[in-house]
Amino acid sequence: MEGKQTRGRQKIAIKRIENEDDRLITFSKRRSGIYKKASELVTLCGAEVAVLVFSPAGKAFSFGHPSIESVANRFLGQNIAPNDNTHPLVEAHRKVRINELNQQHNELLSEMEAERDRGKVLKEGTSEKSSQGWWEAPIDELSLQELKQMNVMLEEFHKNLHKTINELRRNGGASSSSFQVHTGHATNIPFCQL
Repeated sequence: MEGKQTRGRQKIAIKRIENEDDRLITFSKRRSGIYKKASELVTLCGAEVAVLVFSPAGKAFSFGHPSIESVANRFLGQNIAPNDNTHPLVEAHRKVRINELNQQHNELLSEMEAERDRGKVLKEGTSEKSSQGWWEAPIDELSLQELKQMNVMLEEFHKNLHKTINELRRNGGASSSSFQVHTGHATNIPFCQL
C-alpha cells in the first residue's frame, strides 16, 4: 500500500485568501500557531506574553501569561494587581498544566485537520463515483467498513433478486425455461443467466 501522497509544506503567496472556508481554516491554524509560539516563549524564556487577535468576523481571541491583564498593566506602566504574585509551586503547576493543555490542543487541531482532509477526499471520491454504481467500486481500494457495507448491499440485492424471480415464477410472468439461477461455489453469490 502506498503512503499518502501530499504536496507537503509549500510557500504560499502572502495575500488575502479568497475562499472563505479556506480563509477561516487558515485563521484558525495560524492563530493556534501564534499561541503555540507564545507558549514556547513563556516556557523556554520565562517571558510574560500577551497576544490579542480579532477574527475577520470581529470575534476576539487572546492568550496571555500570566494573564492578558497583568501584561497590559505592565506595558501601560500601571500598578501590578496584588493577586498576580502567586506562590512558586502553584505557578510551576500552572505552567505544567498549560503545557499539557497546549499539547492536547495541538493534537486535537491535527486530528481535526486530518478529518477535514479526509472529508474533502471522500467528497471528491463521492462525486467521481456518483456516475458509476456502487458495485463498480474498485474493491482493493475500499476500507474494511466499506467492504462490509458492500457485502450487506450484495446480500440485499441477492435477496431481492430471488424474491423477484420467485414472484415471476408464481405469476407465470416468465417461463421457467427462459432463465436459470446458479449459485457461485467460490463466492456463494448467486447470479442470473438470461
